[in-house]
Amino acid sequence: MCKMIIDKQKVPSPHSSISLYLITYISDGLQVKGYLAEPRTLTREKLPGLVYLRGGIKNVGMVRVQRVIQWAAEGFVVIAPFYRGNKGGEGQEDFAGEDREDAHTACDILFSHPTVDPDSIHLIGFSRGGVMALLTALHNKRVASLISWNGVTDMFLTYEERVDLRRMMKRVIGGTPNKYPDRYVDRTPLDQLQDLRSSVLIIHGMKDEHVSIEHAYRLEQALNQVNKKVDAWYYPDYTHHFPAKEQQRILTEAGKWLKAQRKHGLG
Repeated sequence: MCKMIIDKQKVPSPHSSISLYLITYISDGLQVKGYLAEPRTLTREKLPGLVYLRGGIKNVGMVRVQRVIQWAAEGFVVIAPFYRGNKGGEGQEDFAGEDREDAHTACDILFSHPTVDPDSIHLIGFSRGGVMALLTALHNKRVASLISWNGVTDMFLTYEERVDLRRMMKRVIGGTPNKYPDRYVDRTPLDQLQDLRSSVLIIHGMKDEHVSIEHAYRLEQALNQVNKKVDAWYYPDYTHHFPAKEQQRILTEAGKWLKAQRKHGLG
């Protein structure tokens, strides 16, 4: 067992070929909870790894077993942090602040996982997880690629658009963008993308009512401005949550896209 994982309990898996565990790992000195899904394979070939970064905060947007299993069924070893302060974990979530360390450490766990190919480790960030994925890839240059799926990319824009979230954001971040602009800058990676070493895929529903399509456009534009590799799949009729059948089809295609991105030992 990875030295960062201090507890690993097998839990019922809805898929006969995937082992599912509830894990506790040490992140920044705190005990953080999450899921780990491992496809059972008869070959000795190493598997790609995927960090699934959830959206929301607290119980809103909590990791669903179904989603973890969906990605594992595509052949990935998946780790999905709950983030600090959730489901019995220590500390307090702070919306892409210090809790980004929970994503960084999850990434490190995959790099040390005995059945994971270190040249094929990827990130998927959904909703608020989009910012987490970008910040994690900026932190760890060995990440091969990331997907921002209906992802937040600009925390100033989230504050502006989501009037219903302002109270939470002021409480968790400590104030408004006008009062503490540096805290919102720190959570907005768009001006740091010249340092990104990972390929990027943007998936976004153009009718998303929770994370507007403007987040995707700003990310794509910022990547293009610094000549970074980016693909964008936009869906004119979809909202924040895609129809189940289409979501599965797109997820499978996204899995193929991820597997095509490799580091080849490069930093």
